[in-house]
Amino acid sequence: MVVLNKIYTRTGDKGDTALGDGTRVAKHDARVSAYGTTDELNAFVGVARLVASGDMDAGLARIQNDLFDLGADLCRPDMDMDATAEYPPLRMIAAQIIRLEQEIDAMNGDLDPLRSFILPGGTPLAAHLHVCRTVARRAERLAVELALDAPVNPEVVKFLNRLSDWFFVAARVANDGGKADVLWIPGANR
Repeated sequence: MVVLNKIYTRTGDKGDTALGDGTRVAKHDARVSAYGTTDELNAFVGVARLVASGDMDAGLARIQNDLFDLGADLCRPDMDMDATAEYPPLRMIAAQIIRLEQEIDAMNGDLDPLRSFILPGGTPLAAHLHVCRTVARRAERLAVELALDAPVNPEVVKFLNRLSDWFFVAARVANDGGKADVLWIPGANR
């Protein structure tokens, strides 16, 4: 359980921070950048929820919780899954990715196929979801880059990859089932 009775600690005043296993690293460390971007994405999801309702809001709420799981996973470089540890690492699992895929398939089932790339925008909710999509892609790139030099749970990268697809399809749903999608017209302003 997390207990935060004091928000500032002054322990990071010299530019370093603690990972979930207690290791101190620079605040610009690749691992901190990866989970920090995941936190940024979670904040953008919170903004999208301001204009979401019903099933879409419920889906975004699940994603927010999963993003906290993902941040907890990334902040623990120790890949040991010792369940007897005082605080065993929380890891993303395949079931979380499968759920995203099922939700994508369900949302996409009612949409017409795309015949053009679409521009980010349309309804306010769709615009917010497109921002979420691009931040999810950045988080994915940072996690992939981190994995070149440090241990990263492969499910993290898979989840972020699928999540950006979820946001794309959800944006189309938010655009009146794709009817309000803003289509790219190649060379339209030449």
